Amino acid sequence: MQSRPRPKRLVRKIKSRKPCVHGAPGLDLRPHQVLLRPLVTEKGTHQSSRYNAFTFQVNPLATKSEIKAAVEELFNVRVERVNTQIRHGKKRRSRVGVGSLPDWKKAVVTLHEEDKIDFF
Repeated sequence: MQSRPRPKRLVRKIKSRKPCVHGAPGLDLRPHQVLLRPLVTEKGTHQSSRYNAFTFQVNPLATKSEIKAAVEELFNVRVERVNTQIRHGKKRRSRVGVGSLPDWKKAVVTLHEEDKIDFF
C-alpha cells in the first residue's frame, strides 16, 4: 500500500521541526516538603514498637524514592521499605449540603533493625 503524496511545503515544514526535549518528570520537592507530619495513632504506635515501621502524612505528589530519601536525610536512619496509600477524604454534611475532606497520602516507612525514630 502506497501512502498519498504530500505537498512540498508540508514536507519542508516537517523536516525543519526540532525534536521536543522534556525536562525531568515531576516536581523537585525538598525533604521538608515531602514529609508533612508524623501520624501518631494507636495503630502507628503498635507498628513502631513491634515492626519498627513509622507512619507519615506525605505530599500527594511524592514518590516512594523521594519519601525514602527525605526520611533518611531528616532523621539520619536507614530505610528498608516504603509502603504508600491514597486515603480518600471523608464525607461531611452541613446545613447547605454534602461535602468531603481532601484526599491525602499516607506512607508507612520500615526502618533497619538498628535504627529508631524518637517522636516523644
